[in-house]
Amino acid sequence: MTQNAGWGSTGAPGPGGPAGPGSAPHWGGWAPPPPPQPGTVPLKPLGLGDVVSATFATLGRHWKQLAGVMLAVLGLCLLVMGLLAGVAVAAVYDHIEPVFDPPYGQDPAAEHLTPIIVAGVTLFVLLFAVGLLSMAVVTAACPAVLQQAVLGRPTTFRATWRTALRRTPSVLGTLVLTGLIAGAPVLAAMAVWIPVMVVSVSGDDPSPAALVLLPVLLLPAAAVSVWLGTRLSLAPAVAVMENAGPGTALRRSAALVKGDWWRIFGITLVGSMIAMSIAYMIQMPFQLIGTFGMIPIMAETGEVAEGSGPPTGMIVALAFAFLCIMVGGGVSQMFQIGYTQLFSNLLYVDQRIRRENLAQAILAELAAPAPAAGPVPTPANPPANPPADTLAHTLTDSDAPTVAHPDRPGPRPEPRPEPKTEPEPETEPDTLPDRPKDD
Repeated sequence: MTQNAGWGSTGAPGPGGPAGPGSAPHWGGWAPPPPPQPGTVPLKPLGLGDVVSATFATLGRHWKQLAGVMLAVLGLCLLVMGLLAGVAVAAVYDHIEPVFDPPYGQDPAAEHLTPIIVAGVTLFVLLFAVGLLSMAVVTAACPAVLQQAVLGRPTTFRATWRTALRRTPSVLGTLVLTGLIAGAPVLAAMAVWIPVMVVSVSGDDPSPAALVLLPVLLLPAAAVSVWLGTRLSLAPAVAVMENAGPGTALRRSAALVKGDWWRIFGITLVGSMIAMSIAYMIQMPFQLIGTFGMIPIMAETGEVAEGSGPPTGMIVALAFAFLCIMVGGGVSQMFQIGYTQLFSNLLYVDQRIRRENLAQAILAELAAPAPAAGPVPTPANPPANPPADTLAHTLTDSDAPTVAHPDRPGPRPEPRPEPKTEPEPETEPDTLPDRPKDD
């Protein structure tokens, strides 16, 4: 795509300045050119409208790749969960009937109840781990798609899938650490309130003060949790686009959000509300179709004689309604997850543009000449780690000196090779025989 020539190579002045993209044109004067936009994201500091429109543009251009990854993850997740549930049921099959259908007037024996409890807790932990791993894969796929959308380059399902799988361990670590750090204040409040509540209820005279203590503890704890969650919300994007580990991603997210917490919190809240509203609008037609499809069948069931089984039409209607609700819920959840993640990833790109002059770095990478076509010789000793993607290299080059950070040390210039001088031709020794001398 063509790039607008109005974007200066120095990256200054910023928006709102005399020559920036945010300056207002004078009547009859020269209007500043729009910012360059090689992909779905304009390379300028993004406002709320820019983030919303860029998120929809990225979804519209790369929805096939995102939907393919999500469907693949959903299929594998359901398959693994079904296998785990089947193994758990088979392991305690002999204990199910004594526990759930004991003899009249008798309680289930401990020898039957204990295996059921152990199997249930183990199954819950395994299902939670599988769900969290699936969420990490989907969360890693969204920055992988946005990474190419910023550059305006096409991507494929295979490339997105490979990038998501490669960065899944790091993204999983960021999700777990973010949940633990952001949820620590609420867990601490509950750890204080539960013993107080138990002591109050076990006494002879229960005090209602224990119930009042819960909101008193939860309100400040929830505020701290929201503050921590917003500070760490950019960590998944850092983990994918900068190839960073969980600890580095959390520190980078906190550094990027610092000073702009209220802005990022407000934009994230608006994006979540947009995603929930559209997801509800997607799900509603499926629910209405399933519900209205059952009305004629339900009316006929009143005329069925007592003692007879349910008619075939009723079973088909129930299956159709259940299928519609499941499909609608799945499509709405896929949209909500994809939109929310892309929205948060765009805030990461926006902060890099504002603070680290990412726009000029991207334009410089795009303007670099492409390598000439032809056979490339294979080196005798190839490097162990191949070079990363262009945008990944640009995004990870956070230590380079920029306009926003001119005090950063620049890369050391490579020493220039000394010009080679051709050696002077050596004079051949005189090996001819002596001339005869005249007498």
